[in-house]
Amino acid sequence: MDLSASAWDNRYINNDIGWDLGIVSPPLKAYFDQLKNKELKILIPGGGNSYEAEYLFKQGFKNVYVVDLSKTALNNLHNRIPELPNNQLINSDFFDVNDTFDLILEQTFFCAIAPNLREKYAVKMKELLKPNGKLVGVMFNVPLNENRPPFGGNLEEYLKLFSSHFKIDILEKCYNSYKNRQGRELFVKLLKD
Repeated sequence: MDLSASAWDNRYINNDIGWDLGIVSPPLKAYFDQLKNKELKILIPGGGNSYEAEYLFKQGFKNVYVVDLSKTALNNLHNRIPELPNNQLINSDFFDVNDTFDLILEQTFFCAIAPNLREKYAVKMKELLKPNGKLVGVMFNVPLNENRPPFGGNLEEYLKLFSSHFKIDILEKCYNSYKNRQGRELFVKLLKD
C-alpha cells in the first residue's frame, strides 16, 4: 500500500479520486451555514480538491488553510480560487503541521491514512486545536477496504478512540449525507477541553 506524496499526486493527476464529491459535503455545508465568526482559523487536512475550503472562502472565511500531500490537488484548488493566499495551501504531511486552529474539518482524511496512524491522528488533532477548538466533520460508518484507502470505521471504534482525547459533543448518523453516502456517514463534533 503506497500512501506516499507521489502516489496521492498520481491519483489526482489520473482522476482516480472516487471519494471526491465534486461539491461541498452537505453535512459540512449545513454546519458552515450556521457559523457566525468569519475570523475563525480553519484547517482542512488531506483537503484534496477541497470544495469545503472554496465554499468557506467564498462565504467570507478568509483564514482557511488546506494541507495535502498532493501538489496537484492544491493546484486544482488554487485554480478555482486564486485569491486564496498561497501560504494557506500547505503541501506537506499533516503530521508535520505546527500551527494552531480554532476549527479543523474532517472530510475523508481519516479514512485515507493508514489505520495504524489513527491514535497519532487523534493526538495530533488535539495538539493543533486552540483551547476550546473543535474537530468537526464526517466519518465513514462502514467497513471499507483493508489494503488501500478508503479505510472504513465504525461508531464504537470512534467512541473509543476520541473519548480519551476530546469531549464528544456529537457523534451520530448523518441525516443529510450526499445521496451515495446515505446511511454510511457519521457526523462528528469533538471539543478540545
